[in-house]
Order: sequence, then structure tokens, then C-alpha cells
Amino acid sequence: MKYLYRNKIINILLEARKEGITEGKLLQLLGTSKKDRKRVLGVLEAIIRDGIAYRSKGMIKIKGAKYYFEGTVVKVAKSHGFVRNDKTEEDAFVRGRDLIGAVPGDRVLARVTEFKDETHNSDTAEVVIIRSESENILTGTVVDVNGKLKLRPDSFAAEPLTIVRWNNNKIKDGDKVKFTINTRAEHHSDITVDIDSVYGNSGYAKVSVDAYIDEKAISVDFPNEVIDQAIAIENSGIKAKEITAREDLRDMPIFTIDGADTKDIDDAISIAKNSEGFSLGVHIADVSYYVKKGTPLDMEAYQRGTSIYIADRVIPMLPKQLSNGICSLNPNVDRLAFSCLMELDKNGIITSFRFAKTVIRSRVQGVYTEVNKILAGEADGEIKAKYSEVIEQIPVMNELFEILKNNRIQRGAPEIDSKESKIICDENGICCDIKERARGISEGIIEEFMLCANNCAAKLAMEKMFPFVYRVHESPDPDKLMNLQQTLVNLGEDPKGINERSTAADLAAVLRRTRESERADVVSNLVLRSMMKAKYSEEPLGHFGLVMKEYAHFTSPIRRYADFSIHRILSDYAEGLAIEKINKKYSKFARTAANRASNTELIAVSAERDCEKFYMAEYMRGHVGEEFEGYISGVLDSGFFVELPNTVEGKVDVFSLPVGDYEARDGISLVEIMSNTVYMMGDRVKVKCVKADVSSGLIDFILVK
Repeated sequence: MKYLYRNKIINILLEARKEGITEGKLLQLLGTSKKDRKRVLGVLEAIIRDGIAYRSKGMIKIKGAKYYFEGTVVKVAKSHGFVRNDKTEEDAFVRGRDLIGAVPGDRVLARVTEFKDETHNSDTAEVVIIRSESENILTGTVVDVNGKLKLRPDSFAAEPLTIVRWNNNKIKDGDKVKFTINTRAEHHSDITVDIDSVYGNSGYAKVSVDAYIDEKAISVDFPNEVIDQAIAIENSGIKAKEITAREDLRDMPIFTIDGADTKDIDDAISIAKNSEGFSLGVHIADVSYYVKKGTPLDMEAYQRGTSIYIADRVIPMLPKQLSNGICSLNPNVDRLAFSCLMELDKNGIITSFRFAKTVIRSRVQGVYTEVNKILAGEADGEIKAKYSEVIEQIPVMNELFEILKNNRIQRGAPEIDSKESKIICDENGICCDIKERARGISEGIIEEFMLCANNCAAKLAMEKMFPFVYRVHESPDPDKLMNLQQTLVNLGEDPKGINERSTAADLAAVLRRTRESERADVVSNLVLRSMMKAKYSEEPLGHFGLVMKEYAHFTSPIRRYADFSIHRILSDYAEGLAIEKINKKYSKFARTAANRASNTELIAVSAERDCEKFYMAEYMRGHVGEEFEGYISGVLDSGFFVELPNTVEGKVDVFSLPVGDYEARDGISLVEIMSNTVYMMGDRVKVKCVKADVSSGLIDFILVK
């Protein structure tokens, strides 16, 4: 009742705004009975005490009405949370006590109490009202607290919560569970919960991943109508009439190159050298032929936006009947493709290109490691036999790659060495090894060839001026560049060329200068963080990192809705639809598809990164007590992070260091003030793993003296 009156009173005051309202009118609008009058006035006085409203000349007025905003709680940590503003889509920082018990997914009315400035990256706000309570799935871990089972939520509250109902679930310490809130409270620690179901033991990464997927509302299973449509498409096969209507490239030595375990094959290539230079074909699965606008398949793909890759599992954008079946460019079978056919001169400059609906037959399902062996002259007879139909194209492919790679360097594109983890699981889905994902020449070849096709797609759209979904990467924020400059100075690295107007070439120069430095990995990460995040847009804003004015994602329509979207637009263009009609048909579509693709990409990237931590902790749990060499990868007042050569990262807590007074300085070093002992990013250190908690994905190290 108290919160009901609080919400109603604040709503009325917000409506009144500057004019305010009398106490009598307020009670009248509330329809308060004599019985509830005292209680309502008590709530009103509490609102005034909280500084939300004030009295002035007999009127009650809301304080700072323009500072209020509607939003959604997107994150709650140990001592704070964030509310995403509906209008600005920016996150405001909220201290724990100012959340009034709100949990992720709650719709709230909040008030800005401090605007962002040079020292604050976001506005600071306080939650005033919980408009509506979240219906999101909530998950957590059962913990034993002094012999009593309690619940530690995954997404909010630092303290374990009291369990009221088990709902016939047999639970034990360490179980990962799904729960609902039984009783709300102003303080998270006073919330009580009911257990709905049990996932399993939280000590297994795959159990924590299942819970994570549920809590983030990531769709795994496809609706029946989507599966039925996919099965029907697969069973229909490729009609002879469609093959005759297309450009037939089945006689060309076309082939694919992917990872050994790839099943959803989007792209294939063909290449030939001629007197003018090179003929390069990039042949992409023609998903838009099968997935028509407004169908269940299309609507489901739009909602998912992208495939998500987590360790040994894939949450696909399209059902396997398409992603691994009729759309996948599998070897030795006819497949419908959308081809970008390019002519390049001897300097690797694209002199002409065209897009065509084609039918292809891949000669071989190439694997990066095998092609790398061929390029290195280390292939055995079995590999040579497998690639016999295309082995003459492989040296030509490498020749063009070297030219294109040099062109990219000459454009000034930064070569950022970002490490990726390769999670290796056993037959039971348990992480048995973690390695840095190897990257050889063939990986670079495919990347460069895909860049060419992506560039051509954007060029065509910009030239013909029809609606499109571009992949854009805007210039860095000047403040971030100046922060990078100062950080490089603090690290003892040369900041030459870094200022408010630095170009991509300036950043590339920093990376080249520091390539042999012991802090090369740190500098690479700092440069990456100084740049904007790439996104999708209906506006051709260019790509800073690639130093390209024209860029889009054309090459992965099986896994990304952005690519699929431009296939749909380009298909109409290739089939002769007038530009005016394309504009009318796709103007709104390009905008909504770009927004959806950007949003779902963020969800996928977060899921892949967060779930990776569960597997890293699962792996390191088997190595507790062992010592490792690593480097300091991040610094906080509470300690510093150490990354191992296999990409695993853990934290050295400040309390595990020698007793002293520590403070983080300039975001790059942790300093003990009295002794002036410095732990700086990039420093090589030896650590021992002392704890690995799979449920949270946290790994604890201690420094080995």
C-alpha cells in the first residue's frame, strides 16, 4: 500500500510540474478515504524528506522535474547499478541504496542527481519509483550459510537471500537454480525468494551457461512453425528451374576455407591470375532466396539478429536445416549463391565488380590449418590429395593476399593483435583445455577477400543511393585519444602522433613502434579501447579502423541479420527492380534492421564473453595450487588482473599483497604509497591460482614472490 501511494503521489506531482498542487487537491485526486488520510500524508512527508518534493506557499511541487526520466534497470552489482534512459539510451549510474530494491528488468522512474563530466563517464541518478516489476527469469546459486540454505542471485544482491518456498525442488549447496521473488524490499538483502527449478551443479560451466542463457532471455529452441518451414525448405531441395535461371559457375574451382569444426559455411572463393591482374570471386550462401520477408523464419531471424558461439555449442540465427543444410556451402553438392565477381589489377585495386545470382559446387571443404600447411610447404600426401582440384589456386590466393595486406597497411589501418580464446571441451562438455586461437596466413587471406566483397557491396549502394545497412566505425572521441596519449606517457611509451585529431595511421604507428615492447599487448588493448565500437547504420559513415569510406557486411547471411538484410536489397537490384521502388520498399527496413543488428550484436558479444569466463574457471579449478607466468592486464584500487599466455585472466586481490596503503594511479598502476612498490600494466609476474569459482566465472591468483 505504501509503494502504491508513493507511486501515485509522485505521478500526480509530475503532472503538476512547476505549478504544483495543494494538499487537499492531492488527496482528492488520490480518492483518499478518511481512514487512509493519515497514512497518505505520512507517505507525502516521506517524499518531501527524501528531497523529491517540497512545499512552497501552500503548494506541493516536484523538485527538478526536468531531471526525471523513464528507464530500465540493466545491471545491479554489489554496491551499485545502472538504469538505461529510454530517450537517450545511455546508462545512468545508481548507488546501491538509491536503487530502492529494483532488480534488472524493472521499469523505473529515476532522477538525475549529478550530470556526467570529465571525471564521471555517466550521469548519476536515483530510482524514485518502480513502475513495473521485471518478468525476466532470475537465476542464482544455493549456498550454505551457517547450516541454512540460502540463495545468492547471479544478477543482483551481494548477500545471500532467504528462501521461502522450494516448490517440491530438492536443493543442495552449490545448485544453480531458477527463482522468483517472493517479497520485495527497499534493500536487496531483505528480498525473499521462491525456488522454481534446478539446473544442476553450478560447478559445471555448461550448467552456468544454461542459467545465463535463460536469465538473458536468449532464445535457444525455435518455434514449431519455424522448424516446420525450415524442414519444408530443406526437403524441397533446389528446383531445376532456379538453376537454369542463374549464372552457372559449377565448372569453376570454387572452394571454402573455415575452422575444422565449422558446420554453417557462409562463404566460398574462386581466384585466377590473368594478364591484367586477378579475377576474384566471393560466393556467399543465398539465404535471401529461401527466407522470404514476413515469414516465420524471417521474423525469428530478425529477433535473434545473430548466431551466438559459446565454447562447444552454437545458438544459431537460423535452424540447422538451413544453417548446416541447404544454405551451407557444403562440398560436392549444388548450392545457390550470391556472388561478388571482381577484377583487380596487379596492385590489388578493384577495377570492376558485379553481383550475380549463381549456382556453385564447392570442390573441397578447406580447413585453415591444412591450407596453412600447403602454404608453408609442409602438406603431406593426404592433404595434397584432398586439395588436388584447387591446389594451383592456393599460391595465387596468397600472392593477392600479400598485395591486399600491404595496401591495408599503406592506407594506415591499425593492425591490432587482439587475442581470442579457444575453449576445448571433452565429450561431456567439460572444459579440458584453453588455448590462444591460432591465426595463420589462410585466416588472413579469407579476411582480406571478404573485405573486398564487403567494400563492393557498400560502394554499389552508395553509388546507386538506395537504402542499405552499413557497417560503420566512427572516429574516436577526442577525450579518449587524449587519455590514450597520457596513458602512453605514463607507461613510458612514445605518444608521438596521438592527439585530439589522430588518424588511424597515427594509431597504427603507435602499434608498430611498440610491437617489440614488453607492453605490446597492453598498448594494443589501450588503442582498441580508445576507438569507438563498430555498429550498423543506415547512414554510410565509413569505417575508421579499416580506413574505408564504403563498408558493409555482405559475407555472413547465415549468421548475421545485417548481411541477410543487404542480400535482400541487393537481390532486388540484381533482378532489375527500379531504384525508386527499392527506395520505397527498403527505407524503413534498412533503419530498423540496422538498429536490431546492432542491439543483438551487443547481446551476443556479451554472452560469448561472459560464458567464456565460466569455462575458464572450470579449467582453472583443475589447476588450483599451480604457478603460472603472466602479465598485468588491468588495475583497480582493489587489486590487479593477470592474463596468462593461454588468455585466462584472474585477479590478484590487494589484500593478498604485502600489508600497505595501495592506490591505483592513472588507470595503469597499483602503488604501495609508503614503499613506492609499483605494479604496472604490462609487468611480467608469476602467480599461483588459489581459487576458481565456476558459478561466477571468477579466478583468484596470489603473487608468487
